[in-house]
Amino acid sequence: MKQQADPKAAAGIRWRGAAGGVLAALAGLAVGSVSAGILGTQQTPVVAIGSAFIDRVPPWLKDLAIAWFGTHDKTALRAGILIVVAALAAVGGILAVRRYWAGALITIALAGVAVAAAFTRADSGQTGFLPSAFAGITALIVLRLFSRRLEPLLDIPDDNVSRRGFLQLSAGVALGSAAVGALGRVVGGNRAAVADARKRLRLPQPRTLAPPAGVQADGAVPWVTANEDFYRIDTALSVPQIVPSDWKLRVHGMVDRELELTFDDLLKRQVLHKWVTLTCVSNQVGGDLVGNALWSGVLLKDLLEEAGPARDADAIKSTSKDGFTAGTPLPTLLDDRQAMLAFAMNGEPLPVEHGFPVRIVVPGLYGYVSATKWLVDIEVSRFDRFEGYWTPRGWSALGPIKLSSRIDTPLGKKVEPGPVTVAGVAWDQHVGVSKVEVRVDGGPWQQATLAADPSIDTWRQWHWTWDAPGGTHLLQVRAFDAKGNPQVEASAPPAPNGATGLHTISVKVG
Repeated sequence: MKQQADPKAAAGIRWRGAAGGVLAALAGLAVGSVSAGILGTQQTPVVAIGSAFIDRVPPWLKDLAIAWFGTHDKTALRAGILIVVAALAAVGGILAVRRYWAGALITIALAGVAVAAAFTRADSGQTGFLPSAFAGITALIVLRLFSRRLEPLLDIPDDNVSRRGFLQLSAGVALGSAAVGALGRVVGGNRAAVADARKRLRLPQPRTLAPPAGVQADGAVPWVTANEDFYRIDTALSVPQIVPSDWKLRVHGMVDRELELTFDDLLKRQVLHKWVTLTCVSNQVGGDLVGNALWSGVLLKDLLEEAGPARDADAIKSTSKDGFTAGTPLPTLLDDRQAMLAFAMNGEPLPVEHGFPVRIVVPGLYGYVSATKWLVDIEVSRFDRFEGYWTPRGWSALGPIKLSSRIDTPLGKKVEPGPVTVAGVAWDQHVGVSKVEVRVDGGPWQQATLAADPSIDTWRQWHWTWDAPGGTHLLQVRAFDAKGNPQVEASAPPAPNGATGLHTISVKVG
C-alpha cells in the first residue's frame, strides 16, 4: 500500500535521483575517455563539446575569458562544461525516478550534442563521434539501474532494501568510473609515447643558451622566458599528440612543385638558432601574453623557394593537426626576418603544449596569423581565396605587432621614499625599439636607460631611477620605434588587431 507522501522523504528521493544522474554521467564520461584512447582519437565528449564551443566563440567572449582566466582559460572551459553536464544530469536523474524516459531524454540530448560536435571537428576522423556515442549509451544504462533502485522508494519511503541497494550501486558506479577513467589514461598511450619520444630526441644545439651580454635590466622580468613560464594561447582544448617519426608536412597549392617532408628531412637541413619575442594579439596593455625564447629550426624561406611560389601568390594557409588554420602574408616569410619551422625552444625539443614536434615562428606578426602549432600542412595561396581561423571571427588578416611597453617593477609594491628603480620591457618585433620614457603623475617624460639590443626581433628592457616622494603616484611608460615614432597613446581593445594605450600603474610611497 502506497504511503502518504512525506516532504522530507520526497526530498531525499530527489537528492538520490540527482546523485544517480550525476554518477551515470560520470560513468559515461569515463567510458568515453577509454573509447577515445582505444580508437586513437582525442574526441572525448568534453573535448568534442569544448572544441566546438571554441570554434564558435565570438572574439569579445574569447578576450573576456583570457582577461579573466589568462592561460588557464581552457581549464576554466573544461570545468564549466563539467558543471553544466553535472547539473543537467542531476535534473535527468530526478526525472528518471518517476519517468525514466523523461530523464533519459536529457542524457540523449547531451550525448547528441557531443556526437554532433565531434562531427564538426577537422581532426575527428571517421571514428571521432564514437566515444560520445558510447558515453551516451553507458549513461542511459546506468541511469536505468539507478531509477530501478529508487522507484520502490516512491511507494515505500522507508524501504531499507532499496536504500541499501542504492548505496551499493552508487559505490560500485563511482569505483567503476574511477577505474575506467584510470584505464583511459593507460590506453591513451599516445601521450606517453610522445613524452618518451620527446625525451629521447637529440637535436642540433646552439653554441650557447646564455642570453647576449647586457640585455637584462635590473627589475625587469628575465630576458629569457623559461619554457614553463611561456604563455600559451591557442584553440586546442586537447593538445595534439604527435610522435616525430609519424610527423609529415605537405607543402602545396600555388607552387611549381609539391613537397612532403618528414621530421628527419628537417634535421638534414641547415638549422637556425634565433632569439625571437612572441606576442599574442589578445594581450592587454601591460599584459603578460608576451615572451622571449631561443627558437631552433629551419628557414621557412628556403622551403618555400624550393617549392617555387607562383608570382601572384600572397599568402600561406598553415594548418595544425587539430584543424586550426592561419593565413600569413607570404612576403613576411620570404624577407630577411628569418621565419622558421621551429622544433626546439630554449635548447629543448618544443614542449608538447607549444607545438611539438614542429611549429611556425614569424618575428613581427601576432600569433593568430603566424604561429601555427602542431603544423602538418602549408598551402601557398592568396588571401582572396581563403580565411584563417580568426579572420572570419572579426580579426584583421595581416596582424603586424604593435609597438608596446610595460612596467614590471615596482608593480604592486609599496616602496620607501627616495631612489626607486622603475623597470620593464618594450617590444616592436622586426622594427626595433629606440627609446623608452617614463613619467610620474602626468608630468614631463623622463628618458629611461635601455639595455643592450641584440636583435630587433626581441623585446628590449629598460630601467629608470625615480626619486620617489611620499604619497600615491601614477607611473606611465611609452616607447619609440627604431624610426622615432612613439607608441599609440589612445586606448583600444585587442580586437581586431591588437591593443594600444599606455601602461599605467599606481605606486604607494611611504
